[in-house]
Amino acid sequence: MAEPVEWRADGIPRSARFDDIYHSESGGAAQARYVFLGGCGLPAAWSGKPQWRILETGFGFGLNFLTTWQAWRADPNRCRLLHFVSIEAYPVSRDDLLRAAASSPELLPLARELAAQWHGLLPGFHRIWLDKGQVLLTLCIGDVQPMLRAQRFDADSIYLDGFSPQRNPQMWSAETLKSASRFARRGTRIATWTIARTVRDALAQCGFKVAKTPGLPPKRDCLHGVYDPAWELRRRDPSPEEVTQPGHCIVIGAGLAGAAVASSLARRGWSVTVLDASAQPATGASSLPVGVLAPHVSPDDALLSRLTRAGIRAVWPQLGQWLVEGRDWGATGVVERRAPGDARLPAGWSAEGPNESWLATAEQLHALGLPADAKAIRHVRAGWVRPARLVKAWLAQPGIRVETGRHVTGIERSNESTPGWIVRGENGEPFAQADKVVIAAGFDSRILAPDLPLQPVRGQVAWGVAPHGSALPAVPINGDGHLIAQVPDDGGELWLTGATFDRDSDDPALRPDENEVNLEKLRRLHPDAAAHLFADFQSGRVHAWAGIRCASGDRRPLVGPLRPDAEDGVWVCTALGSRGMSFAALCAELLAARWHGEPLPLPAKLASALDTRRVWARPPTQKLSSAP
Repeated sequence: MAEPVEWRADGIPRSARFDDIYHSESGGAAQARYVFLGGCGLPAAWSGKPQWRILETGFGFGLNFLTTWQAWRADPNRCRLLHFVSIEAYPVSRDDLLRAAASSPELLPLARELAAQWHGLLPGFHRIWLDKGQVLLTLCIGDVQPMLRAQRFDADSIYLDGFSPQRNPQMWSAETLKSASRFARRGTRIATWTIARTVRDALAQCGFKVAKTPGLPPKRDCLHGVYDPAWELRRRDPSPEEVTQPGHCIVIGAGLAGAAVASSLARRGWSVTVLDASAQPATGASSLPVGVLAPHVSPDDALLSRLTRAGIRAVWPQLGQWLVEGRDWGATGVVERRAPGDARLPAGWSAEGPNESWLATAEQLHALGLPADAKAIRHVRAGWVRPARLVKAWLAQPGIRVETGRHVTGIERSNESTPGWIVRGENGEPFAQADKVVIAAGFDSRILAPDLPLQPVRGQVAWGVAPHGSALPAVPINGDGHLIAQVPDDGGELWLTGATFDRDSDDPALRPDENEVNLEKLRRLHPDAAAHLFADFQSGRVHAWAGIRCASGDRRPLVGPLRPDAEDGVWVCTALGSRGMSFAALCAELLAARWHGEPLPLPAKLASALDTRRVWARPPTQKLSSAP
């Protein structure tokens, strides 16, 4: 449930939990401009920079963020990419978020854009995509100290905000301020509205030089400072993969993974050349006619469940940005049919909570032609996507050049006079040269990454086109196989069902007998739909499609350096398995964040779960297994 807010007669919001007001009587936007932006020298400080990274310790109604975003939009010399990372233990409702911004007309349009993504705020990280991905808000839901431990980046500005030290001492404790100081580099500026002596002393002990400055009435003072410790810093060295300026990158593979990587890097100023062996992009597993986008759900909210939610949040606004809803994708939700007695929901999840998956009602099941006593989960943040159209949209972004018919067989380091990497073809001819290379070629990645535990998983589906107004369900049904229907297509409505699952097979040839296998899956999943389509199967009007998906031994994507030595400059983004649409955007953003030292889109533990270095970190007897 959202945090309840009490609104005073004068319009000032108050927290009953902390018995304190959210912002000064002068107004949240005015306080943000004067105390936080002014105290950190913004917007002048980010002028001409490739990116700017801000850490905030209390999001509240987001007025500091909205004011910063508004200043960024208005600045012709703004940084290319604005990262804003904020921690909030008790997020307010969407309605209260908008009500707080209503008193500032210049902020209200931005608040509406933010409110459109103000959903599913379970504990953890939530990456919110704004201004075509040039403004990235990473909202960390949870207590301040664990959230600070879960993130790591060098902040350019730090906003210390929250309820007063007397009302919420944990937010201002010496431990919390020490944790926040770990994000500071020499020169990082810090600002806060409180001048409490304990806060000033703790910040000074952490290496900040702070000073009281005139406050915004009715506050007499506020606090500004800069990180400039008297001692020599013993900080981590920058990761060897971090770059200071974007350059030229070669991406090998023009499927979902490669296109997502190309788009993320191009947004950060990279010149990207995408090479693919086929005659056109999205001809491998990404050529599936239409696919399901839905999260994994488990009773213990396991690692895969949290990763898929983060992945769908990463791709969802991009679907709305680059594709046409109702033609290229559908935000229809998905109903996942489970075995009898298998609800698979974590304790406490309900239709009233922040979770976006809950038990389907009897009415919902009946409307989809399923038995009223069936066990099923309704995923509201889910739907169908035509993956090739998403690939095309990603590759159409400025700064990306696609070269097809390029079968890459080798990658080698350039000579000392021209540092970087050369990519060669079958006869040794050089295709291109670049500063960095990313291998994202699905199962074909094994040619260039033979030491990674990559496994082929063959899948075949059945599909066809039904007349407009067919009796098939409008919401995709998932379970042991899936059914997608009523997808607009030339001459009617596309439907698709399947798929088979054949591990260790890399044979893409169609198998006629698997149409019957997929029909039998459909009979178990949705008997009425199977009966409706039976004649099409019998008459041979049903088409088949087969693709080879690439999986890792532990069924998680592999994102990171090709070899243990990250200085090699060759990375991989592969093994997305059967969840390419769920993982592609997230993995691409994770790769770009690590290259640029940006805030991570995932808590550090979850990011490590996708890192290729997990392969090398284990003893030889514990390498990622390819066993089921």
